[in-house]
Amino acid sequence: MKLAEFNEADRDDASAVLRPCIDIQRWVDQIADARPFASGDALLGFARDAASPFTPDEVDAALAHHPRIGERPTAETAEASMSRSEQAGVDPADAAAAEALAAGNRAYEEKFGRVFLIRAAGRTAPEILAALNERLANSPAQEDVIVAQQLREIALLRLEGVISE
Repeated sequence: MKLAEFNEADRDDASAVLRPCIDIQRWVDQIADARPFASGDALLGFARDAASPFTPDEVDAALAHHPRIGERPTAETAEASMSRSEQAGVDPADAAAAEALAAGNRAYEEKFGRVFLIRAAGRTAPEILAALNERLANSPAQEDVIVAQQLREIALLRLEGVISE
């Protein structure tokens, strides 16, 4: 969608464009209500500010929509399509990488009680696996900060992908 169309869209339509970027109602509402934006940079800057910080409850709600790394969502939603694209660096045919990611996901979920989240766009499976293994050594408080940052990065990348000048 072009920025001008986004600026002129009714609130429900604007919200529908934003929600697949990250399903955090406060973030969606703040951006939809702040329109019009003079430029893509102004939109992204506002979105970045609105995303900082996400509350723990907002992070938990957003994580409910994220698939495990290495598991491609099959739904035909905009969010699932974005996730499949972002995980393009993880080759599902690479059995060794898939097995290592599955084991890492299990260990992460056992330790932190949530799915491992990383901005996968632009990262290869070995890079993601290295980050996963490194983050397993973190405390829950350290992970809370990292996960919120990863969500912000994902939201902004997605926003940049759906609204252009």
